[in-house]
Amino acid sequence: MVVIAPRIDSRLVAALVRIDDPKRPIAETNRRFGRVGRELGLPKPSYEQVRVIVHAVRRGMREPGVGSLLLDLAFRTRSPQAVADLLIDAISSPTPSDSLLLGRREGSPAASGGPK
Repeated sequence: MVVIAPRIDSRLVAALVRIDDPKRPIAETNRRFGRVGRELGLPKPSYEQVRVIVHAVRRGMREPGVGSLLLDLAFRTRSPQAVADLLIDAISSPTPSDSLLLGRREGSPAASGGPK
């Protein structure tokens, strides 16, 4: 009988981030990931769940996007202070992906910190 996890344990997600090699296929990462899960005594997530997480990690989507932040605020699953902290972090040390969060286009004076 195969046991399937309804949610992926945070230890497994952390392990997945460590063992993923972008040069290798996701199927190989999934096989290695299954061995880690067995060693930890945790149920193995489905290939689909592993694939979604691997794609997100490979794209560098560890921080929530604007839509996620707004939904979290609407459903009160994230405090307004937490959203403000994320925005302050994005403003103080922007990355190219933060330009979307801040509503700036790359190459514009506002994106480079210059006058508007």
